[in-house]
Amino acid sequence: MKFRRKQSEPDVEAADASSEPALEVTGVRARGPWDADEVTLDEDDPGKLDLGSLVVTPREGLDLQLQVDEQTGQVVAVVLAGQEGALELRAFAAPRNGDIWPDVRKQIASEITRRGGTATEAEGPYGPELRVVLNVTAPDGRTGQQPSRVFGITGPRWLLRATLFGQPALDPSDDGLVESALRDVVVRRGGEPHAPGEALPLTVPHAVAQQMQAAQQQAREQADARRTMDS
Repeated sequence: MKFRRKQSEPDVEAADASSEPALEVTGVRARGPWDADEVTLDEDDPGKLDLGSLVVTPREGLDLQLQVDEQTGQVVAVVLAGQEGALELRAFAAPRNGDIWPDVRKQIASEITRRGGTATEAEGPYGPELRVVLNVTAPDGRTGQQPSRVFGITGPRWLLRATLFGQPALDPSDDGLVESALRDVVVRRGGEPHAPGEALPLTVPHAVAQQMQAAQQQAREQADARRTMDS
């Protein structure tokens, strides 16, 4: 994705007095992910995908997937998946002052334990994280363990929950494909009121919606063909 870090303008009398200088990003987010007010997005760049509260950069080797709630039909998460691993992204509202990640961490760990897995807290590149191992059943009926790492990255009035699966969860690399994709993410909080912990809305561009509908139709046709062959 092409974007430029915002730079503060010189303090001259001719400057627009209503404009606010960009904040310098320090700490764990010094290399990203970014807040929408920290970068200047190139609206004409076809390489970026604007999903409302999240702007992501599809990369060669990573397939974009959208997780949809079957009951509401709403997109709840964005996934970038490759051969070696995947990245799941969810954005939530957070208070102007304060950090909701400690409470969210406890909720995630409790849910993982309830499902028979383990969630161990450790220090990671974005601060405290969870290293999770969950027992799963594959489509072919075989059982195994799925490792993952859950980051809680705090920005201006938002929390980005990023979950790494596969090789990035076991042997992370600072310049890995998934890790680099995470640093390129831009979170757009927006000015609408949201309760702390509320999921920030994700929207589907028209072209992507058409692709999803086509894929769903193809899946239904394949399922119908299999049922016809089995009958």
